[in-house]
Amino acid sequence: MTAATGHHRQIILTTPRLRLRPWRPEDLPQFAAMNADPRVMEYFPRVLTSEESERQAAAIAEHVEKHGFGFWAVEVIGVADFAGFVGISTPTFEAHFTPCVEIGWRLACEHWGHGYATEAARAALDCGFRRFGLEEIVAFTVPANTRSIRVMERLGMTRSPAEDFDHPRLPAGHPLRPHILYRLKPVQHSGHS
Repeated sequence: MTAATGHHRQIILTTPRLRLRPWRPEDLPQFAAMNADPRVMEYFPRVLTSEESERQAAAIAEHVEKHGFGFWAVEVIGVADFAGFVGISTPTFEAHFTPCVEIGWRLACEHWGHGYATEAARAALDCGFRRFGLEEIVAFTVPANTRSIRVMERLGMTRSPAEDFDHPRLPAGHPLRPHILYRLKPVQHSGHS
């Protein structure tokens, strides 16, 4: 696993099967298609319009510009130029565990079930801990999102049920408001599969 290139805005992470890279304009149509897929967005409040996807992509680019890290576009080498995104980011809402850095992923359905999210997330965690010196990385989702929870557990992240929280961006009573929180510190993370 290597972190390539010197300029912090041009970090490229490679794994045996994947390349995590800066976004390109040609990624946007595939990003919008992914965000319009109800299966991909099952645990989000709703699917996104093309305009909302464009705004989200701009916010991701702005985050990378500001912090040096963010959600990278994921390529499956020799298979797909854009499979989704994986990376580390700073949430903008307030909760008992913020400010923090979270790890997140979103892949198009056709790339599910191959271990890509776990493989890419390991590279992103390694980058966060080794290159940026982060002391902790968190992840959160709704309790029903078993696919993402399995990834968190494969990454060695741990959950404390006492830290479950209601997502402040969703109204009281919304079925997706209750969230669970996972944490990981560098000592728990070896950086190897």
